[in-house]
Amino acid sequence: MSLGADRSYKMKLRDVENAFKYRRIPYPKRSVELIALLAISCTFFLFMHTNKLNSRLKEMEVKLQPSEFSALGLTGNHVSGHDAGKHDDINTLHGTYQYLKSTGQLTHLNAAQLNNTPRAQLDTIFFNRVTKTGSEKMMELLKILAKRNGFEARRDIEGLYEVVLMDPQYAKNFLHSDVLNSTGPNTYTKHVAFIDFDLLDEPWPIYINLVRDPIERLVSWFYYARAPWYLAERRETFGDKAVLPSVEWVRKDFNECIEEHDPECVYEQMEMGNLGDHRRQSLYFCGHTTSVCMPFNSHESMQRAKRNVEEHYAVVGTWEDTNITLTVLEAYIPKYFAGAKDEYYALRSRLGNVNRNNFRPTLSDKARALLTRNMTREIELYQFIRHRLYKQYIAFKLDQDPKLREAT
Repeated sequence: MSLGADRSYKMKLRDVENAFKYRRIPYPKRSVELIALLAISCTFFLFMHTNKLNSRLKEMEVKLQPSEFSALGLTGNHVSGHDAGKHDDINTLHGTYQYLKSTGQLTHLNAAQLNNTPRAQLDTIFFNRVTKTGSEKMMELLKILAKRNGFEARRDIEGLYEVVLMDPQYAKNFLHSDVLNSTGPNTYTKHVAFIDFDLLDEPWPIYINLVRDPIERLVSWFYYARAPWYLAERRETFGDKAVLPSVEWVRKDFNECIEEHDPECVYEQMEMGNLGDHRRQSLYFCGHTTSVCMPFNSHESMQRAKRNVEEHYAVVGTWEDTNITLTVLEAYIPKYFAGAKDEYYALRSRLGNVNRNNFRPTLSDKARALLTRNMTREIELYQFIRHRLYKQYIAFKLDQDPKLREAT
């Protein structure tokens, strides 16, 4: 074959290949629309099922946390999750159980001794909610349980500023105008420091509350107060009264704020100011005596808070121990919290984590170490409250199953 003929043959072959390679097969218009519709449907189907699976996994994560009685070692099961490797730590469920057992307290432990609900003089739950502890979820749960269990779920009117501290006359007026004015079973919720009803010569309600790791709570508030949706909501609700902060303030990083000793992030011992950054979880259990309850990280404020929790609160729980908290609420205040577990998990699958800030940066080790040194009493109070919650849980489980008590 000549060179020209060979070139002509190759060109024809290439033309044939290109014809097949780039050919366009016509489709009817409706077929194209059908294919597009199927693609969209498949994408939506996968999205919905992925979202549903994610919700179920989150729900299982809560249900399977090491909060069940098997974690105490009575059934041969091992502790998992955040309790793993911490069996001797009294600040875990297993550690509390071992401590009670080793000191001989387990034999005489019973739920009645740890239940302040029967001491209440009013058919009212007073939830003086601590900021940034997940109280919004509890409020939603109370609304649902109100319909299920036949009570009225009430709360304070939202204001630009929270009145957390009150003088005696203000407190008495508040009780009569808001808390004590319901005739049937009810709950009332407000951000407010512990009120001593004896001092005001008023009948006691059923006190409940929630707590959270003090350091995590502090960081959570720092970024929550800077979240765009939070600022937008306040602007929408309160108009020009809600002054927008500077861009520099909004962009501030908590780790840098701590390490550079920014005035906003300095936690001096016995310091009396900075009420707005919510550094004092203890304030909500200590009370309105500012000379005692306001000094930051004060031993006296911690001791008074412990005493009030022990003597006046039916339950102080934490979402960090969700199953234990819900079990104790159901057991110690059944009139209001019957079915709380079922309703909570259904609520969680619908709402997810209310007010959760998924874009919050991680706290550095250096900043955490500094905060731990400066918040010793706040941390001790938090651990005391969790220890009490574990005792209530263990006592209920032992009372529920006499065989378990015999095994101890």
